[in-house]
Amino acid sequence: MLTTGKKLLDKASRSGYAVGALNINNMEILQAVIRAAEKLKSPVILQTSEGAIRYAGLEMLFTMLRTAAERSPVPCAIHLDHGRDLDVIKRCIKIGYTSVMYDGSHLSFHKNITMTKRVVKLAHRKGISVEAELGTIGGAEDTVSSREIILTDPNAAKTFIDETGCDSLAIAIGTSHGAYKFLGAGTLDIQRLDAIRSRVPVPLVLHGASGVPHSLIQKARHYGAHLGTPEGVPDNQIRRAIAHGIAKINTDTDIRLAFTAAIRQQLSTKRHLFDPRDVLAPARDLMQRVVEHRIKLFGSAGKA
Repeated sequence: MLTTGKKLLDKASRSGYAVGALNINNMEILQAVIRAAEKLKSPVILQTSEGAIRYAGLEMLFTMLRTAAERSPVPCAIHLDHGRDLDVIKRCIKIGYTSVMYDGSHLSFHKNITMTKRVVKLAHRKGISVEAELGTIGGAEDTVSSREIILTDPNAAKTFIDETGCDSLAIAIGTSHGAYKFLGAGTLDIQRLDAIRSRVPVPLVLHGASGVPHSLIQKARHYGAHLGTPEGVPDNQIRRAIAHGIAKINTDTDIRLAFTAAIRQQLSTKRHLFDPRDVLAPARDLMQRVVEHRIKLFGSAGKA
């Protein structure tokens, strides 16, 4: 069933679990996410980046997402991840996304407030929820890249929420985008999270929180993937963050690694294959297992 991000996150924030927001780039990823959510009876956020929209086309992606969400018995929000292009944000609002993110983290504090207020006004007019971001987490993923890490200031976060009226806030407390982790494994500033939580009434969001299983990393490397040192955030740190107020956690890198590891294995061990379905089906199955692990970790299983 299709719903807004605000409804999912408000409930999660009150009840002490987090909703997984999974990046969708194609049909197989979407099927893996929906199957995992339905199997575990979990709410889920189906999100697309501006890069995914450029790759597959907004209409094609949204039609798939809406069909999956409307046919599913579990609550699903359709969300724009890291929206920076105002024209793309407007198109997502117009076509029927139920949640959008305006990422003004690269701007000055006051410019971020100004632009976020503008997006909030556009989205709320249509009953669409808005996620904003304050602070930068560094790393590189999709169209988002930054080597500068600016942890979120708790007092600035309060001012930001008071001024913008956004529905949720992505904060920087020690994670990093992508597979290459600049901060090492699990350097989450829980004390800072507590300070933000005490000042901010809206649900809090964690980006860059990949926790790729070691076995999956080894599998991907064995079949030729060059991954650097993707240590990720340990599960115990994720659980602590949720216990201290995180209500939405983005997941992308884990899914990409599962997808490529399974495809590399198929193509290297079964060289006779030529049917794309035979290549992609195992990737879909492995991605589903990764998503199931994340759902269980986030505590959203059974909360649909």
